[in-house]
Amino acid sequence: MADQVALALAPSAASVIALVTDSVRSPHSKRAYQAAVTGFLVWCQASAVAAFSKAAVQQYRSSLEARQLSAASIQVQLSAIRRLATEMADNGLLDLQTAQAVSRVRGPHRCGVRLGQWLSLSQVERLLAFPDLRYLKGIRDRALLSLLVSAGLRRSEVCALEFDHLQQREGRWVIADLIGKHDRIRTVPRVT
Repeated sequence: MADQVALALAPSAASVIALVTDSVRSPHSKRAYQAAVTGFLVWCQASAVAAFSKAAVQQYRSSLEARQLSAASIQVQLSAIRRLATEMADNGLLDLQTAQAVSRVRGPHRCGVRLGQWLSLSQVERLLAFPDLRYLKGIRDRALLSLLVSAGLRRSEVCALEFDHLQQREGRWVIADLIGKHDRIRTVPRVT
């Protein structure tokens, strides 16, 4: 069965990737999973991995850790590979025991919360001062940047923003019923 799995991965990488991307709905997840599975397949080829197995996935996790990726990034990669194993098993390309073994590969332990890179007050001031307010485009750009920074909106949320989203609730102006990531609906208080 291991030789069959190795043969299934090599000639039809696009169809294997499609198994994973077709199983998720969000375009963001499709893109992330496609990149993760492609990275795994490239690593398998470069490392001369003979078969898709738990040991191979554990070696791949070790290589991701050696590249010093964050725990969250490694978790996304492993999630895509687990989905790949499940989809391959469901389609008869991988035996159920191997798929279950792959699904038990643990991700890295997260220590604390990664805060990311926050802009300092002076950086925000420089960013907001950049658009040229003599032109209508500059006024628009400053308004969009202000929304991104002060309300913490995502790019996709700003793009989907409509006038009807701006409402007054309980005496405060808010951006109401905004559909965000994973179709979550949220209300964002307007920060001045």
